Amino acid sequence: MNVVKDPSIAVIDYGAGNLRSVAKAFEKLGYSPKVTNRAADILSADGLVLPGVGAAGEAMRRLGALGLTEAIRTVIARGRPFFGVCLGLQMLFESSEEDSAECLGILPGKVERLPQGLKVPHMGWNQVHQREPHPLFRDIPQEANFYFVHSYYAQPLDTSLVLGETDYGVRFGSALGKDNLVATQFHPEKSGELGLMLYRNFVTHMILGAA
Repeated sequence: MNVVKDPSIAVIDYGAGNLRSVAKAFEKLGYSPKVTNRAADILSADGLVLPGVGAAGEAMRRLGALGLTEAIRTVIARGRPFFGVCLGLQMLFESSEEDSAECLGILPGKVERLPQGLKVPHMGWNQVHQREPHPLFRDIPQEANFYFVHSYYAQPLDTSLVLGETDYGVRFGSALGKDNLVATQFHPEKSGELGLMLYRNFVTHMILGAA
């Protein structure tokens, strides 16, 4: 793939554990992401990635302490391409059962714990059934496997947000999208070549606007 330009990609740093692996994934594709906790960098970037490992309440506290919550809401409202990963997906909703956390409130709905009786966290490879065509999944086969690590899942009020679904005792939205925003419950950076392809599609089709 010929890169038209080197877009500015901000990986939002609020102390999440997988920042470096997300950044390295984009570097493998030939881009130069900036891991940052500065609102100015977030507001000026061509595209943003909100990764996530940890608990919702603590993550929201860290975002607030760094002054990043309003910056995130602003760039999404402005139509800037945005990719939420794992906890970064969950924090887009109104609230989470984890820590009884109030979240960013960008998407309507809540985050619930996986049902009792299931082994949690849901960890390992699982299939994603693509429910809606989307540039994020360009050239990625139906029922492809991606890597999950999570104990909670999102319950969007608007089911049209669901691009992909996964079964783990309950069928949940594992890939979501609305306008400039996409998010996955799984970790593309831990999902081999198909995960890299997701990040490439995010840059090519959402940031650079390639056909």
